Amino acid sequence: MNQTPANLPEAVWKVGTILFRIADPTSPASGGVNWTEIEANQSSHLRNMFESTVTGDVGNLSFVGYNASYNTVSEDPQLDTRSPALLPRELRLVVVVLVSCVLGLIIVATVVGNVFVIVAIFMERNLRSVGNYLVLSLGVADLMVACLVMPLAAVAEVSQEWALGPALCDVWTCCDVLCCTASILHLLAIAMDRYRTVAQVDYVRQRNARQVGFMILLVWAVALAVSVAPVFGWKDPDFQHRVQVNRICLVSQDVGYQIFATCSTFYVPLILILLLYWRIYQVARRRIRHKPGSKVPQIMAKSPSSNVEISVIVAGNNHSPNSCSGGTTTQESDISRNNDGAPLRPPPAQQGGKDRRQFTTRESLESKRERKAAKTLAIITGVFVICWMPFFVNVLLMTLCTSCSSGGYAFSVFLWLGYVNSMLNPIIYTIFSPDFRNAFRKLLCGRQPPFGVKR
Repeated sequence: MNQTPANLPEAVWKVGTILFRIADPTSPASGGVNWTEIEANQSSHLRNMFESTVTGDVGNLSFVGYNASYNTVSEDPQLDTRSPALLPRELRLVVVVLVSCVLGLIIVATVVGNVFVIVAIFMERNLRSVGNYLVLSLGVADLMVACLVMPLAAVAEVSQEWALGPALCDVWTCCDVLCCTASILHLLAIAMDRYRTVAQVDYVRQRNARQVGFMILLVWAVALAVSVAPVFGWKDPDFQHRVQVNRICLVSQDVGYQIFATCSTFYVPLILILLLYWRIYQVARRRIRHKPGSKVPQIMAKSPSSNVEISVIVAGNNHSPNSCSGGTTTQESDISRNNDGAPLRPPPAQQGGKDRRQFTTRESLESKRERKAAKTLAIITGVFVICWMPFFVNVLLMTLCTSCSSGGYAFSVFLWLGYVNSMLNPIIYTIFSPDFRNAFRKLLCGRQPPFGVKR
């Protein structure tokens, strides 16, 4: 791509301008080159300069484009190559309105969803458990993404430039990295908490507010360390030029910082989350298939008949893969007892057929539970990977292999796909809990708690 005309400062080039370079015999002093504007631009400053000439021996006709998204001629593949000026004015307006509406809906949905989670935990006594402190802190992090990060990102996306200067760019990128990193690390902390709940029998009883509070503090401390590093000087040398001239606000593109930030923010947490949820699934599958008898409470029932088969639903505060936030879960167990509590056996003539029926029923129930556990864990990990993987792969490519990275619309889509994860987290981490569903129903419908229940 050709360079900017020598007497047209890059800073004054605006979105929507495309110039053609044609021979101008009336201007021999300039080498016979004249710059003609093909599509009028909103910048009156540029309109007054488009007749300017440059020196040099050039051909009769050549095309000069520039970065229509970020207001500069550049060969940097990190920068966008969009050209909204090629679209009719009416279509450009429609695109701007549609983009604004979509981004606005994402922001509103993220705020509402996370506010619901936070309010539900504070209002519902049965949700104010130690296990839900992590979900509460996750909701705060995602709410901060919606309030501190998304609005300025939406403004920059719609206007196709960063016009707020280097200082505010520093603040915004710091908040962006802080909130998004905290959100991702909370997912890792929740995965670790669930694994210990499933793998360590005494963990739920021994877990206290101090331990969970330390995990939350550690998450925010790591996120803060990653986010403030560029503020204290870990920046690439082109940061000021990129913001002031190119009007692009990006986090530090220093290679060392990008490797440090992407690994600590995404790649290491991703590997640990996948390993932890795989182990959770293995433990849950083993327990579903081979539940020890001691784990099921011994329930006796008096009955006039000599043989009684009781289907028991055991309620408890067990954390299982299909209960994501420590709500009440159920276990089913078939117990056969006689009147004095001794285990029963059916008559020999009936035992074979009945055992086969019971075995088939149990096998079907176990398969159903395994599928549900696998589905739940697949949703949790799948949404996280789908939302953040494209962005972090692209960010690393931008730093290590500039010719390999995706710019333009792809970069914007990847960025907002990551932000959407903060909108989906309140759904994923609460929808599997009956307690959260009931709390949301009360908040939406204004239902009062049952009569006689003290709040």
